[in-house]
Amino acid sequence: MNHITLTIPNLTSKDFVKLCEVNRDLRLERAATGEVIIMPPTTPWTGKKNGEVYGQLWLWNRQTGLGKTFDSSTGFTLPNGAVKSPDATWVSNERWNTLTEDEQQEFSRLSPDFVVELRSKNDTLKELQEKMREYIDNGVRLGWLIDPKTNKVEIYKPGQDVVVLNSPSTISGEDVLPGFVLDLTQIW
Repeated sequence: MNHITLTIPNLTSKDFVKLCEVNRDLRLERAATGEVIIMPPTTPWTGKKNGEVYGQLWLWNRQTGLGKTFDSSTGFTLPNGAVKSPDATWVSNERWNTLTEDEQQEFSRLSPDFVVELRSKNDTLKELQEKMREYIDNGVRLGWLIDPKTNKVEIYKPGQDVVVLNSPSTISGEDVLPGFVLDLTQIW
């Protein structure tokens, strides 16, 4: 990926939040090992595709009311301490409502139920695959890695091998997102 990684010794979770607050124009994530990852903004090509994925997820959720959707600027603190911002995220109401109002206004210590990562021009597949495994290892129930470069979707689930679909026109949210079907024709 085209990003910069900084090692800041003794950076606490509160320090990371302060760093993000004073650098609101930067896209920051924190690795489980503590490094701060500075990512460039997305290009319009990627932003359009991200918007399509998020828009379809948001509309499905609006119709079902089963949870909360989050865009690519939302950070979640995973159990391993990493703070990640997937391109699109969904959390069930049941799990979201276990958080206090204060916890909902932080980088919530909560693994999303569902995440999407969309490969952009400068992303390496290997790094995104590692990120997807990290999500699953930290409690995410379903993850999709969508690669418009190759027209492939990798499906990640706990305790299962990765499933790779070649040029699917749709993909199902299965039992995690009941009734959700992502139309990929606008992504390819």
